[in-house]
Amino acid sequence: MKDAYGREINYLRISITDRCNLRCRYCMPEGISCVPMDEILTFEEIERVCREAVDLGITRFKITGGEPLVRLGCPSLIGMIKKIPGVDQVTMTKNGVELKKYLPELKAAGLDAVNISLDTLNPEKFLTITGYDRLTKVLESLQAAVDAGLRVKTNTVLQRGMNDGEWEKLMLLAKDQHLDVRFIELMPIGYGADGSMVSNPDLIERIRKKYPQVQHDSAFHGNGPAVYCRIPGWQGSIGFISAIHGKFCAQCNRIRMTAVGEIKPCLCYEESFDIRNALRCGTKEDVREVLLRAIRTKPQMHCFEKREAVTEKKLMAKIGG
Repeated sequence: MKDAYGREINYLRISITDRCNLRCRYCMPEGISCVPMDEILTFEEIERVCREAVDLGITRFKITGGEPLVRLGCPSLIGMIKKIPGVDQVTMTKNGVELKKYLPELKAAGLDAVNISLDTLNPEKFLTITGYDRLTKVLESLQAAVDAGLRVKTNTVLQRGMNDGEWEKLMLLAKDQHLDVRFIELMPIGYGADGSMVSNPDLIERIRKKYPQVQHDSAFHGNGPAVYCRIPGWQGSIGFISAIHGKFCAQCNRIRMTAVGEIKPCLCYEESFDIRNALRCGTKEDVREVLLRAIRTKPQMHCFEKREAVTEKKLMAKIGG
């Protein structure tokens, strides 16, 4: 289905929990309370939303959190969505801590790809950024996912004075393995508004100086707004999601659903539409109408480059990564 600006909306990001087993400073630091479970959508409710979404032309789904694998039965939900006629793919964004453990179940359920958050390869910095000494588990999960044949991407948020000098070490993960390393500009949402961002244009300039042979990569890599480059001879590619310095709104194809059933047309703005009430008190038509309203009212563009105009005040963990 197309929105008011002619964009084809075919992608729904679904947060299934606001809980996480890490405490990244820019997302969900210590002391953040979680939503009671009776306010979280059940898997059956999520499946009903996905069925209505497919009828509207949304056929690609991303499962997020919080950390989705802290919710019991997450692989079962992926299998439920994959069985809906018309679904093209189901992917997941996660931190990798428990991925290796659940990888057989996720593969059996039909998971198509996984994005793993990875801001550093330094154990001490990992502890500082996330609050936990779990880098070894994340790297083991990353390797296990690659070995299992899943399409794998890593997501890195560079912050000045924290991990901004690690871009090359992280890039090298793509040299000898079939995975994509992506750098995401820190968005001014929640605690991210207080962070010190590294701009992707500056990063790209550094990469060009170090690797003058770098080339644009026009191959299809997924449903998101990343722009990719490739270094000849490398197995994987390097991607950039530049919310601040590379506005991609004209190609935006998504809406979001939070764990409590708020449908968000745009990450930048607080506007959302309650689908939980429609699921629990309304009809099938009511559920579809909420999705339609979100698509129809999707704004033309975000305003992340003007922080004072950003109206979304929730933490990223409450919205969905």
